[in-house]
Amino acid sequence: MTKLKKVQLNAPYLVLIGDLTDPTYAKTGFGLVQWQPDRVAGQLRFAGCTLDLGVPDMTVPEAVKAGVKSLVIGVAPIGGTVPDKWWDSIEEAARAGLDIVCGLHLKLADIPAVAAAAEASGARLIDVRTPPGNLPIGTGIKRSGKRVLTVGTDCAIGKKYTALALHQALQKAGINSTFRASGQTGIMLAGEGVPIDAVVADFISGAAELISPDNEDAHWDVIEGQGSLFHPGYSGVSLGLLHGSQPDAFVLCHDATRKFVSGWEQYPLPSIGEAIDQHVLLGSRTNPDIRCVGISINTSKLSEDDRRAYLAEMHAETGLPCVDPIIDGCGDIADHMKQLYTE
Repeated sequence: MTKLKKVQLNAPYLVLIGDLTDPTYAKTGFGLVQWQPDRVAGQLRFAGCTLDLGVPDMTVPEAVKAGVKSLVIGVAPIGGTVPDKWWDSIEEAARAGLDIVCGLHLKLADIPAVAAAAEASGARLIDVRTPPGNLPIGTGIKRSGKRVLTVGTDCAIGKKYTALALHQALQKAGINSTFRASGQTGIMLAGEGVPIDAVVADFISGAAELISPDNEDAHWDVIEGQGSLFHPGYSGVSLGLLHGSQPDAFVLCHDATRKFVSGWEQYPLPSIGEAIDQHVLLGSRTNPDIRCVGISINTSKLSEDDRRAYLAEMHAETGLPCVDPIIDGCGDIADHMKQLYTE
């Protein structure tokens, strides 16, 4: 029987964000610091980097002296590659005995200098974005238990954060739930999962079924979403995850100020209503009872007054709880789910 990918990382971490300037592509680093701050010792930045994870800057020698055990490549750029000029620092870390943790579309062992340095020092090379073998094809057979999937109007828009915050809120509300990881950062945090966007297309829905197996009737699997149905490059993985997850509920994630697909500015984002309708239409293929239970909105670029007005407007438009999970948490959505599914 195929099992979820297990990942055991040695903490504390040094998180590499290099010379990035766009926070959209540093979501792995930000996610680790947000949800497991006790496991992150520092960040490795190069000249020109305008991002700050809020942890101390460290060189590789300083990290070794501080007891760091792993260098985590904390970025997720378009195409899933590492700039050539970063490899010297990664090799230096491997030579110093730090495990190298990578969640990108590459294999660390395929980089000769890094592989040789790790072999000499005994460091582990950990490729998180490697799916398990022998994944099944989706069956579409209904499973016991309940499922909620986070979806988005675009990529890098808060699906992982929302899933983690909702899982936390459900547990606080006395509802049994499990966070189910489908991406590299989520897997690092949860210790297991399937990197859905690295799965051969025929097996995406089957992998999604594997992520959230049969469970108790009252149990909720909170499934981390990937990509977006509206993304011209990544919509395929989103549809496969939607069909395989068979969610009873979904939370739509959106950015209050983003108007176009990030990196594909010729494509405008859908309206909230259009996004909800499309997910209900396509999701009903494998779960006719699918429904939207909340809106999660990144309002970080709005003033407090504008934030409140925007969320109130979205609530009036949809009749659903609308929250910024970083500021408000997901308690309102959890309460709404409790009311809908326990009465």
